Amino acid sequence: MNKEMESSLPVTASERRSKSKNASSKSYVIMVFLSCLAWLYVAGRMWQDAENRTLLANLLRKASHQRPRVLTVEDKLVVLGCKDMERRIVETEMELTLAKSQGFLKNHLHQTGKRLFAFVGVYTGFGGRLRRNIMRGSWMSKDALAKLEERGIVVRFVIGRSVNRGDSLDRNIDEESRATKDFLILDGHEEAQEELANKAKKFFSTAVQLWDAEFYIKIDDNVDLKLDGLIELLESRHGQDSAYIGCMKSGDVVTEEGRPWYEPEWWKFGDQKSYLRHAAGSIFVLSKNLAQYININSASLKAYAHEDTSVGSWMMGIQATYIDDTSLCCNYSGQNDKVCSLV
Repeated sequence: MNKEMESSLPVTASERRSKSKNASSKSYVIMVFLSCLAWLYVAGRMWQDAENRTLLANLLRKASHQRPRVLTVEDKLVVLGCKDMERRIVETEMELTLAKSQGFLKNHLHQTGKRLFAFVGVYTGFGGRLRRNIMRGSWMSKDALAKLEERGIVVRFVIGRSVNRGDSLDRNIDEESRATKDFLILDGHEEAQEELANKAKKFFSTAVQLWDAEFYIKIDDNVDLKLDGLIELLESRHGQDSAYIGCMKSGDVVTEEGRPWYEPEWWKFGDQKSYLRHAAGSIFVLSKNLAQYININSASLKAYAHEDTSVGSWMMGIQATYIDDTSLCCNYSGQNDKVCSLV
């Protein structure tokens, strides 16, 4: 009864204003909330669109780099010129090889009056003056070299040129050579450890053009050698053509970069990764016709990372007679000197 009476009472103006104010406040909060949601949605879409545009721009940039560049007339002429130059170089090398094989190139042989028995090339470097002086104090003195030449044996230190042609290294060697007259300087060769295989090509090619000998011997300057033992060995092979004489060996090809004796082209040596038979590089001997073969084909002979394996690969392709002589096998002693059975 009381509730019905209260509900029938008239609503005052203040109560109406309070209700209206509450309703307005709720509407404002809802509008703010909806505005926040709308702002977050718009911001998210804008961020996603920016990311898509960045991704699309990167894809277009990569595609533009991969597209073949349109060659201009000048570019085409350069390409054709390089190919033509390469073709001419190959043709010239072939003509040079043919001329050498047919004997049309003039050999500037030293006038000795007779054919030499042997030419000995002692490999040396710019830092090897102390070793050279030690050898000059023993079996390579001026008197000893003169007596050897009377027996038909010429001995020379073999060295190339500096990377910086004409620098103090070259000048010092030229000065030493003028004073001692016991050098064979390979002007067309750059003296470096990684160029030893090419040095072998240049050495045998130069020696066979300058000296007419039955045998050509390469020896390192840290080999302590008694030449009489070597001469005795060569005399036992007198008159034998195609002789490839040395301490014959083979071994595993080093495939890991950074290790000693690494061979960059190891994959060419088959699945077993083993070198073919070859003479150790400390000292080995080639007869005249094998040295002449290197001279004639020097432009096309492949040089690997190491000298001994390179020379061995050249001998594999021809009828060379392999002579394994253990007296030419060397072991390292103190201070990197090599002791061979011939000492």
